[in-house]
Amino acid sequence: MSSTFDFVVIYFVYGLSFFSMGLLIVLEGNQASDLRLRKALRPLAGFGIVHGVHEWVEMFEKIASLMGDSKPLIPEYIRLALLAVSFVSLIAFGTYLLAYTEKAQRLVTLVPIGIETIWVLGLFTFIQQYPADEIWGVADVWTRYVLAIPGGLLAAIGLVAQQRAFRHSGLVRFGQDALWAAIAFVWYGVIGQFFVRTTNFSFSSTINQDLFLSLFGFPVQLFRSIMALAIAFFVVRFLRAFRTETELKIKELRGERLEEAQQKEALKGELYRRIVEAQEAERHRIARDLHDETGQALTAIGMGLRGVSTSLGNNRDREQTLSTLRNLEALTDGSLLELQRLIADLRPSHLDDLGLPATIRWYASDVMGRTNLKVETFISGEEKVICPEYSTSIFRILQEALTNVIKHADATWAHINIVFETEVVRISVEDNGRGFDTERHLKEKSWGLIGMQERTTLLDGQFLLRSRPEQGTILEIIIPYCPIHTEVINL
Repeated sequence: MSSTFDFVVIYFVYGLSFFSMGLLIVLEGNQASDLRLRKALRPLAGFGIVHGVHEWVEMFEKIASLMGDSKPLIPEYIRLALLAVSFVSLIAFGTYLLAYTEKAQRLVTLVPIGIETIWVLGLFTFIQQYPADEIWGVADVWTRYVLAIPGGLLAAIGLVAQQRAFRHSGLVRFGQDALWAAIAFVWYGVIGQFFVRTTNFSFSSTINQDLFLSLFGFPVQLFRSIMALAIAFFVVRFLRAFRTETELKIKELRGERLEEAQQKEALKGELYRRIVEAQEAERHRIARDLHDETGQALTAIGMGLRGVSTSLGNNRDREQTLSTLRNLEALTDGSLLELQRLIADLRPSHLDDLGLPATIRWYASDVMGRTNLKVETFISGEEKVICPEYSTSIFRILQEALTNVIKHADATWAHINIVFETEVVRISVEDNGRGFDTERHLKEKSWGLIGMQERTTLLDGQFLLRSRPEQGTILEIIIPYCPIHTEVINL
């Protein structure tokens, strides 16, 4: 009586260990980031649940025998099917863990199918060789020899491979759990399934449960139960690796975001520094132009006026005085035009009065009037209102682009294309000039190109540059329409 009760407890613990392991894998297994491991855990969950049910069937039959009922709880063929399905699932688990490529994952399905085919062929052979009262015992032994032992070994080999994967991912502790689970599977598969019930089939007539009991003093079912506890314990422990892996990824993502934020702050500081430098350079250019052009003209006007004053005082040469006054008038007109050009370069009034497209047309005409460059402007799409801050920055980019064409391209024509799209305005400047190596110029920090890039970046736009030596240049900017209530740095 007590011996049967002990077996009830053994089978309960045995079944509970594997069933709870399978249930926990169902709940936690999908959290693995490795697709290979996720696929492998599904058959392991099936093994745990089905094999747990098989051992609980054994438990209930022991309970029934304690109550004097010796009738089988389920037919023998269903019991055998549960045992076979569980061990085939274990074989699939081990083979999936060893499949690191898509081709291997397609081929590994042949392993459990092949072993199962051998098992089925053996059953058909034994049906013809053994009487009906022995066939189910022989089938049980055959199932453990052909399915359980290979299943335990393949599971152990797969877990060793997974241990290496954990170690390479920095999850050393969980790799150790996988290694201990592999060792438990070896003992469970080789020792626990080799000592089977006593039958007339092969080694089971001598190497069986009775021999194990006589050698070690406790039944092999207790050994299997202990190994099941060990397997479930270590598998559940390495399942925690998925949560740890997720936490590490979250931490890594936070670190990346922090680093990205720091880089953005550094870039922002660099942009502000360059903005100040650009402003200073602009001030120096204006000062130089005023000194070279307007300053010299005003000096000449002053000297001429003093000469006129002297001539009028002496009243000797009226014609010479009139000629000097006409020259001073012309010089004054030229100085005023130059001053107007400088003022227009600093802030074209057309932007406020006429808008960006008209200002670009005006500037193109002004460039053609001052240079030999033929500039044509093409506008397409439904024109939309662009706020003054964005208009000024876009105009500055276009101004710098045409200045580069005039100074460096040696071009005869330039085309300005303005396309108003739904969300953005797309502006390009194309010329037939000598072109250049864009990568080399950007590496050499061409301040004109860098300034245009920075202005575009501050408007959340895209800056595109395509050029090759002797093949002209296409500069394109894509600027979103400025949002309402957004402050924009006006350079």
